[in-house]
Amino acid sequence: MERKRMLEHRSYAYDDLIPGDWFATPELVVEASHIDRFAELSGDFFDIHMSDAAAQKLGFPLRVAHGLLVLSLTDGLKNQSASRLEAVASLGWNWSFNRPVFAGDTIHAVIAVLDKRPTAKPGRGIAKLQFEVTNQRGETVQSGTNELMMLRASEAG
Repeated sequence: MERKRMLEHRSYAYDDLIPGDWFATPELVVEASHIDRFAELSGDFFDIHMSDAAAQKLGFPLRVAHGLLVLSLTDGLKNQSASRLEAVASLGWNWSFNRPVFAGDTIHAVIAVLDKRPTAKPGRGIAKLQFEVTNQRGETVQSGTNELMMLRASEAG
Protein backbone atom coordinates (compact mmCIF):
# COMPACT_ATOMS: atom_id res chain seq x y z
CA MET A 1 0.00 0.00 0.00
CA GLU A 2 1.37 3.35 -1.01
CA ARG A 3 1.16 5.84 1.83
CA LYS A 4 -0.33 9.12 0.67
CA ARG A 5 -1.70 11.59 3.20
CA MET A 6 -0.32 11.59 6.74
CA LEU A 7 -3.27 12.24 9.04
CA GLU A 8 -3.16 15.34 11.20
CA HIS A 9 -3.65 15.17 14.95
CA ARG A 10 -7.44 15.21 15.21
CA SER A 11 -10.44 12.91 15.11
CA TYR A 12 -11.52 11.20 11.86
CA ALA A 13 -14.89 9.76 10.90
CA TYR A 14 -15.29 7.13 8.17
CA ASP A 15 -16.09 9.80 5.55
CA ASP A 16 -12.88 11.71 6.33
CA LEU A 17 -10.63 8.82 5.31
CA ILE A 18 -9.30 7.83 1.89
CA PRO A 19 -7.19 4.78 0.99
CA GLY A 20 -3.54 5.66 1.50
CA ASP A 21 -4.13 7.80 4.60
CA TRP A 22 -1.77 6.85 7.41
CA PHE A 23 -0.53 7.76 10.88
CA ALA A 24 1.99 6.54 13.42
CA THR A 25 1.18 5.59 16.99
CA PRO A 26 3.12 6.61 20.06
CA GLU A 27 5.86 4.28 21.28
CA LEU A 28 5.56 1.89 24.22
CA VAL A 29 8.18 -0.05 26.14
CA VAL A 30 6.94 -3.62 26.67
CA GLU A 31 7.83 -4.24 30.30
CA ALA A 32 8.13 -7.54 32.14
CA SER A 33 5.16 -6.32 34.21
CA HIS A 34 3.01 -6.19 31.03
CA ILE A 35 3.91 -9.83 30.35
CA ASP A 36 3.18 -10.87 33.94
CA ARG A 37 -0.19 -9.11 34.02
CA PHE A 38 -1.20 -10.54 30.63
CA ALA A 39 -0.30 -14.04 31.85
CA GLU A 40 -2.51 -13.48 34.90
CA LEU A 41 -5.41 -12.25 32.76
CA SER A 42 -5.13 -14.86 30.01
CA GLY A 43 -3.96 -17.84 32.04
CA ASP A 44 -1.07 -18.32 29.58
CA PHE A 45 1.93 -19.05 31.79
CA PHE A 46 3.93 -20.82 29.06
CA ASP A 47 7.58 -20.90 30.22
CA ILE A 48 8.92 -18.85 27.29
CA HIS A 49 6.87 -15.88 28.58
CA MET A 50 7.65 -16.26 32.26
CA SER A 51 11.38 -17.03 32.47
CA ASP A 52 14.53 -15.77 30.78
CA ALA A 53 16.14 -19.16 31.45
CA ALA A 54 13.28 -21.05 29.78
CA ALA A 55 13.37 -18.69 26.80
CA GLN A 56 17.16 -19.13 26.51
CA LYS A 57 16.75 -22.92 26.40
CA LEU A 58 14.60 -22.36 23.29
CA GLY A 59 17.16 -20.04 21.66
CA PHE A 60 15.82 -16.63 22.70
CA PRO A 61 17.94 -14.14 24.65
CA LEU A 62 15.13 -13.08 27.02
CA ARG A 63 11.56 -13.94 27.90
CA VAL A 64 9.19 -13.38 24.99
CA ALA A 65 6.03 -11.28 25.19
CA HIS A 66 2.82 -13.08 24.26
CA GLY A 67 1.92 -12.40 20.64
CA LEU A 68 -1.64 -11.55 21.66
CA LEU A 69 -0.30 -9.14 24.28
CA VAL A 70 1.61 -7.22 21.61
CA LEU A 71 -1.49 -7.18 19.36
CA SER A 72 -3.55 -5.85 22.29
CA LEU A 73 -0.95 -3.20 23.12
CA THR A 74 -0.88 -2.18 19.45
CA ASP A 75 -4.65 -1.71 19.41
CA GLY A 76 -4.29 0.40 22.56
CA LEU A 77 -1.57 2.51 20.92
CA LYS A 78 -3.93 3.10 17.98
CA ASN A 79 -6.54 4.40 20.41
CA GLN A 80 -3.99 6.63 22.20
CA SER A 81 -2.76 8.22 18.97
CA ALA A 82 -3.15 11.92 18.33
CA SER A 83 -4.85 10.92 15.06
CA ARG A 84 -8.01 9.25 16.36
CA LEU A 85 -10.53 7.10 14.50
CA GLU A 86 -14.25 7.37 15.38
CA ALA A 87 -14.57 3.64 16.00
CA VAL A 88 -17.67 1.65 16.86
CA ALA A 89 -16.22 -1.87 16.97
CA SER A 90 -13.42 -4.04 15.68
CA LEU A 91 -14.82 -6.67 13.30
CA GLY A 92 -11.76 -8.88 12.94
CA TRP A 93 -8.04 -9.22 12.54
CA ASN A 94 -5.81 -10.97 10.01
CA TRP A 95 -2.49 -10.93 11.84
CA SER A 96 1.07 -12.27 11.67
CA PHE A 97 3.64 -12.59 14.42
CA ASN A 98 6.80 -11.85 12.42
CA ARG A 99 9.49 -11.62 15.13
CA PRO A 100 9.55 -12.03 18.90
CA VAL A 101 9.09 -9.04 21.19
CA PHE A 102 11.18 -9.20 24.34
CA ALA A 103 10.72 -7.56 27.72
CA GLY A 104 12.34 -4.13 27.34
CA ASP A 105 11.62 -3.74 23.61
CA THR A 106 9.98 -0.53 22.39
CA ILE A 107 7.15 -0.92 19.89
CA HIS A 108 5.07 1.41 17.76
CA ALA A 109 2.87 0.99 14.70
CA VAL A 110 2.22 2.68 11.39
CA ILE A 111 -1.43 2.33 10.43
CA ALA A 112 -2.68 2.91 6.89
CA VAL A 113 -6.17 2.87 5.38
CA LEU A 114 -6.26 0.10 2.77
CA ASP A 115 -9.90 0.28 1.76
CA LYS A 116 -13.31 1.27 3.02
CA ARG A 117 -16.93 0.39 2.36
CA PRO A 118 -20.30 1.60 3.61
CA THR A 119 -22.61 -0.65 5.60
CA ALA A 120 -26.36 -1.16 5.34
CA LYS A 121 -26.73 1.07 8.40
CA PRO A 122 -26.48 4.70 7.19
CA GLY A 123 -24.43 5.98 10.14
CA ARG A 124 -21.68 3.36 9.83
CA GLY A 125 -18.85 2.40 7.51
CA ILE A 126 -16.03 -0.14 7.60
CA ALA A 127 -12.39 0.81 7.13
CA LYS A 128 -9.79 -1.86 6.43
CA LEU A 129 -6.56 -0.85 8.18
CA GLN A 130 -3.03 -2.13 7.56
CA PHE A 131 -0.73 -2.28 10.60
CA GLU A 132 3.05 -2.57 10.67
CA VAL A 133 4.43 -2.89 14.20
CA THR A 134 8.16 -2.31 14.59
CA ASN A 135 10.62 -2.46 17.45
CA GLN A 136 13.36 -0.01 18.42
CA ARG A 137 15.64 -1.48 15.73
CA GLY A 138 13.07 -0.84 12.97
CA GLU A 139 12.34 -4.58 12.61
CA THR A 140 8.77 -5.57 11.82
CA VAL A 141 7.60 -7.66 14.75
CA GLN A 142 3.91 -7.96 13.85
CA SER A 143 1.77 -6.98 10.90
CA GLY A 144 -1.68 -7.44 9.52
CA THR A 145 -5.06 -5.94 8.87
CA ASN A 146 -8.08 -4.97 10.94
CA GLU A 147 -11.62 -4.25 9.82
CA LEU A 148 -12.92 -1.38 11.92
CA MET A 149 -16.54 -0.28 11.97
CA MET A 150 -16.57 3.49 12.21
CA LEU A 151 -19.07 6.30 12.58
CA ARG A 152 -19.94 8.27 9.45
CA ALA A 153 -19.42 12.02 9.61
CA SER A 154 -23.12 12.67 10.30
CA GLU A 155 -22.94 10.51 13.46
CA ALA A 156 -19.46 11.39 14.76
CA GLY A 157 -19.00 13.72 17.70
